[in-house]
Parts: sequence; structure tokens; C-alpha cells
Amino acid sequence: MKEYFSQSGIYYRINGFIPGRPTLVFIHGLSGSSSAWFEYEKKFESKYNIFTLDLRGHGVSIRPKSYNDYEIKKFADDISEIIAQLRIERFVLVSHSFGALIALELLEKEKEKIVSTVFLSPIFDAPRVARLGLLLLSLGALCIKMFPSVPRHGGHVDYSKFAPYTGDWDAKRLFADIHNTSLRVYLYCLRRIYEFKGENRVYSLNLPILIMHGKKDTFMPVAHSISLAARLKRCKLILLDNANHIIVLNNIPEVARAIENFVGV
Repeated sequence: MKEYFSQSGIYYRINGFIPGRPTLVFIHGLSGSSSAWFEYEKKFESKYNIFTLDLRGHGVSIRPKSYNDYEIKKFADDISEIIAQLRIERFVLVSHSFGALIALELLEKEKEKIVSTVFLSPIFDAPRVARLGLLLLSLGALCIKMFPSVPRHGGHVDYSKFAPYTGDWDAKRLFADIHNTSLRVYLYCLRRIYEFKGENRVYSLNLPILIMHGKKDTFMPVAHSISLAARLKRCKLILLDNANHIIVLNNIPEVARAIENFVGV
């Protein structure tokens, strides 16, 4: 895998793109980075064209300081810029958790290029009972603005340190992620999750969709994915026993196998 930066400061990695084979585009979740996909790169790079990236504010990508810089649409625009630069004409979109919201924007923006999509532990329709949580996030974001921005980039968390299993509320992993991303960006993005109102667009999707969800997910109840899959036209749902929200790290063999079967190559 080779490392690059886009003109707008987004870090990404690609392997040697070979014409004629499927291209997979991976979007990580909140406070993560492209390092969440390292094991998938190893498994897939000899078989597929691979594109992974650090979202803005994450990993070593540019870290804007304004809340307005973290609109979901702007995350999607960053990815579209690189897709155009790499001249990717057709691809499979794979997203995890918060990344699913960005994927939904891309599915509208790049609908002529996306042949199918994979949602891993998607967080569409984040529970609206969290109104108090949104208020606290708003206050937190306001307080954060009172302190100077830290003009530094993060790095890439070594998730092998948390193998073979990390809990949804694993304090060490959460600290590593939030410290790497910064509390400011974490709160900004978390607030975006609760403010997001575009979930209904997912029901109009008419392309092959794979949803994978852990039955023991304590971030987003599995019932949401079951309900979602039942309303989608061309959807396959895979539920993982004894799996939580962090299936991209805890269930690599199952997730990788499901993606391969779904892509069909």
C-alpha cells in the first residue's frame, strides 16, 4: 500500500490499481482512522483495488478547527475529490458506524459509480431519546471553542494492542482513539451524529446492500439494522452472535469473508 495526501490535506492509501478488478473504498468510524482497515488491506490487496483514508480531523489528515468544517457533506466531498483524482469509475463502498452517514451522502453524490455498498454496524436513526446527550454535546462543543485549537495531526492507533477482542466501552481503546482524534473533533462529530436527519434516504436505495451487525452491540441496538434491512429492496442482513459494535476489529475473518462473498469475486 502506498501513502498519499490529497490537495485538501486528506491522507489516503491505495495499492496498485489493476484495470478490470473490483475497487473497494473503505470509510472508518468516529475517532478511528484508516488503521482500522490494516488487516483488510493485507487480506484484499492482491485481489482488489483498495482505497482507505483518514477522514478529516482523524488520523493524520487535516484537522480543521471550526464545527462547520465537520458537516457530513464535507466528509463526503473529501472522498469524492480523491475518487475523481484517482479516476475511479466503479467501486464498492464499505463503511463502519459513523462512516455509514458519510457513505449515505456518497451514495447520492456518486450514485453512478457505486455498484454496491456494505454497512457495518450502521448508526442510521441514532436514538432521539438522547436529547439530553445532544444538549451536553452542544455545551461541550461551545466550551471547547473557548480553548485554542491544537494545530497538530494525529497518528494511527495500533489496534493489534486490543486484540483479540475490544469491548464497546473499552476505556483504553476509547482513550487512544479520542486522544488521537482530539476531544474537540470527537465532540463535533458526535454532535453531527445526533443532528443527522438524512436517514430516510437509505430507504430509496436500489443497489445491492450488505448489512452486518453484532447482536451484542451496545452503541446501536441490532433491532435497528433488522428493521432497516426489512425495508430495503436488495439487502442481505448478517447478524453476528457474541459480537458488539466493533466488528471491524473483533470479527475480521467473518467480515472479510462476507465482503468477498458479497462482491462475488
